[in-house]
Amino acid sequence: MDLALAPETLARWQFGITTVYHFLFVPLTISLAALTAGLQTAWVRTEKEKYLRATKFWGKLFLINIAMGVVTGIVQEFQFGMNWSDYSRFVGDIFGAPLAFEALIAFFFESTFIGLWIFGWDKLPKKIHLACIWMVSIGTILSAYFILAANSWMQHPVGYKIDKAKGRAELTDFLAVLTQNTALAQAFHTLSASFLTGGAFMVGIAAFHLFRKKHISVMKTSLRLGLVTVVIAGMLTAISGDTLGKVMFKQQPMKMAAAEALWDGQKPAPFSIFAYGDVSKGHNTVELSVPGLLSFLADDSFNSYVPGINDTNKAEQQKYGAGDYRPIIPVTFWAFRWMIGFGMASFAIGIVGLWLTRKKFMLPQHLRVGEDEVPNLVLFRNKALSPKLGRLYWLVAIWTLGFPLIANSWGWIFTEMGRQPWVVYGVLQTRDAVSPGVSQAEILISMITFTALYAILAVIEVKLLVKYIKAGPPELTEDDLNPPTKIGGEARDADKPMAFSY
Repeated sequence: MDLALAPETLARWQFGITTVYHFLFVPLTISLAALTAGLQTAWVRTEKEKYLRATKFWGKLFLINIAMGVVTGIVQEFQFGMNWSDYSRFVGDIFGAPLAFEALIAFFFESTFIGLWIFGWDKLPKKIHLACIWMVSIGTILSAYFILAANSWMQHPVGYKIDKAKGRAELTDFLAVLTQNTALAQAFHTLSASFLTGGAFMVGIAAFHLFRKKHISVMKTSLRLGLVTVVIAGMLTAISGDTLGKVMFKQQPMKMAAAEALWDGQKPAPFSIFAYGDVSKGHNTVELSVPGLLSFLADDSFNSYVPGINDTNKAEQQKYGAGDYRPIIPVTFWAFRWMIGFGMASFAIGIVGLWLTRKKFMLPQHLRVGEDEVPNLVLFRNKALSPKLGRLYWLVAIWTLGFPLIANSWGWIFTEMGRQPWVVYGVLQTRDAVSPGVSQAEILISMITFTALYAILAVIEVKLLVKYIKAGPPELTEDDLNPPTKIGGEARDADKPMAFSY
C-alpha cells in the first residue's frame, strides 16, 4: 500500500486542511466581537459619531467573519463520524461533553444575542443593545474555552477511566477536564493570540485608509485601539506561551524536544535558532543556538536537564511498547518558529506604531471641521522620521494584518503534529482512531470536495471583506443617531419591517 494514500494519512490531511481553514476565523471572531463592543461602549458613553461609525464598520466585518466561522466549524464535528469513528466510540463519553456545552453556547446563546444586536439598532434602547454585543463577546470566549478544554484533554487526559469490557474511556470528573492546567494555559495563550490577531487586523485596515487619506477621524481611533491591543495582547501571548511551554515540558517532553530539534538530553540545554540534520541518524548537521536558554524556558533554571528526542523515544518505547514515538521533526521544529516569528513581528510593529503616534496627529492648518478628505495629511508628529521611512511603516502596517493569522495556523499545526503518533496522548494512537470502514477513495473524494468548497468560500470571504473594507465606515442616519429610548421604539418605527441593519 502506498503510504501517501493510506486512510490514516488522508484522514489526517483532510482534518488538517479543514481545521486550519476554520481557525482563520476563530481568533478574529473572538477579538472583533470584544473590540466592536468596546467601540460601541465608547459611543454610548460619549455619543461621539466617530465611535458609532467605527462600531458599524468593524461590526460588519465581524458579522462576515463569524458567518464563515460557524459554517466551517460545523464541518469539523461531522468529520468525527466520517473519518474518525473509532476515536468517537472510544472517547465520545468524554469529548462529547465540552462539545455539547460549546454547541449550546455557540448556537443558542451567541445566536440569540447576535440576532438582537443585528436587528435591534433602531428597536432597542442603547444600553440594552450594547449589552447584546457584550453577551456575544462573552459567548465567543466561553465557546472557545470549551473547545480548548476538549483539545487539552487530548493533550493531557484527566478525569476519566477505561472500561475494558466496553473498550472505551468514560468520564469521571468533568470539572477536572475543564479546569486542568493544560486547559487553563492553552486558553490563556489562545485568547491572547486571538486579540493579537484582531488588533493587527484593525491596524492593517486602519493603516490602509490612512495611507489613502480617507475616513481620518474613524481610522485614527481604530488605529490607536488596534495598536494598543496588539501591544498588550503581544505581551500576554509571550507570557502565556512561556506558561504553556512549561506545562508542555512536563506533560509532553517529546513535543518540547522536537520543537528544538534536541536529539540528546543536555544540561543545560540550548535554545535552537536554526538547525538542519538527518532525521534517520538522529542528529543535527548544522545548528545555531543560545546556550542554556531552553533549560530556562522549560524549567525556570539555566541549569536544568532537558531530555532529547532519542532519550524520550526510548522512554516511551519502554512505557508503551515497541514503536516510533517521534513526530515529524522538521514540521514541528519550523512550525514552532513560524508561530513565534510572525506573532512577535506583529507585536514589534505595534510597539513602533505606538511610538510613532504617541502624540496627536498633525493635520494641515487649512483642514475644515468635519471634512473627511485631507489632501496633505502628516501621519506622524515625529519630525525626525523621514518621509520614506514613514511610508515604509504604513506599508508594513497594512501587511501585518495577516501575520497573526499565519502564526495561529502554524501554532495549531505545531500543537497537533507535535503530539503524534498520539491522538489522545498516552491513551490512543492516531492509527487506531480512523474509521475502519472508510476507503481511501471515499476519504480522497471528500477531502478534494471540502478543499474545493473551502477555496470557493475563501474567494467569497475575501471579496466581501475587500468590498466593505474599501467602502469604509458608513454614513449615519437619523435612526442611528437617535435610537429609541424604550423597547419597541417610537411611532416612526411601528410599521417598519425587520431588515438587516447594515
